[in-house]
Amino acid sequence: MPGVALSPGEKLQIALALDEAGVDMIEAGFAAVSRDEKMAIRQISKEVSTAKVVSLARMSKADVDAALDADVDMVHVFIATSDIHLKYKLGISREEALRRIEEVVSYAKSHGVEVLFSAEDATRSDLEYLAEAYRRAVEAGADEINVPDTVGVMTPSRMAYLVRYLKERLPPVPMHVHCHDDFGMAVANTVTAIENGADVAQVVVNNFGERAGNAALEEVVAAVHYLLGLRTNVKLEKLYGLSQLVSKLFGVPVPPNKAVVGENAFSHEAGIHVHGVLNNPFTYEPMRPEDVGNKRRIVLGKHSGRHSVAWALKNMGVEPSDELVDYVLDAVKELAVRKVRVDEVVLRELVNRYNRGVSATHAV
Repeated sequence: MPGVALSPGEKLQIALALDEAGVDMIEAGFAAVSRDEKMAIRQISKEVSTAKVVSLARMSKADVDAALDADVDMVHVFIATSDIHLKYKLGISREEALRRIEEVVSYAKSHGVEVLFSAEDATRSDLEYLAEAYRRAVEAGADEINVPDTVGVMTPSRMAYLVRYLKERLPPVPMHVHCHDDFGMAVANTVTAIENGADVAQVVVNNFGERAGNAALEEVVAAVHYLLGLRTNVKLEKLYGLSQLVSKLFGVPVPPNKAVVGENAFSHEAGIHVHGVLNNPFTYEPMRPEDVGNKRRIVLGKHSGRHSVAWALKNMGVEPSDELVDYVLDAVKELAVRKVRVDEVVLRELVNRYNRGVSATHAV
């Protein structure tokens, strides 16, 4: 993510939290980047107990050697296959890219590690050539393949077609998808890919990543679980805590309206919604907040109704008489327009003010 740099200790902290949450693989970094990066990956490899630890590597033996030196379980090698990348970034021909794939994949595999092969910018590549690149990688020893939507240009229908196209033409090895969010469709494209036969979703916590980010772990896991009826090894109840940890260490707040883990994901203010949720949460919630580690919040504001106020007062141990509810509701709407946040402190002051008014009336 632009502007974010983690220390080895912070990387380890996140890796251990991911492992505890039940993810299957952790791409711990790019070992060839620096000595510190390699050391951090090696430490993660040593301390993570369940997940496979992966290092990214360009299609070069030197990068593979750096990953091997970090003691990872899997080396993730990549090379671009789109003509625009081959010409303007790498300056090589299609044939040269295929030659490098065969050479470096077989080299990595000969060292006893698992190998994942990515065709960078796959979604803008010629389909026949793309399939050939994957075939060459598998024949050279790649255990798994990855289909990256590097600049986020796919739509769900196009992603469905691509996954099926490749599945029909390639050996039966696990297929990953890696979706970017440039048009806001990374999660939709990832879920569609899984629905159409992809085996692994490459995701990031909180959508944090290059440019507009990548498919969010918490959203993909929840969608796969609740909408597709599939199961992952991820412990859903860990999602909120994982989100908060990454947000803290990155120094980047989670947007309040973030799906699944945002503070507003299970917050209700409108009176109609609150009435429904208090009677049966599934009237306005597609899943239980506690199942993903989040919690329900009833917010008092301009759109609140009497049910919200009565609920809030009961939670404070205050008996919500009709007169008190009416008084507090009017005050809350007035404060909301003035941009005053009505928390428990403000609410108690309103109750106290009401009680002082009642006492003064009785005294008269």
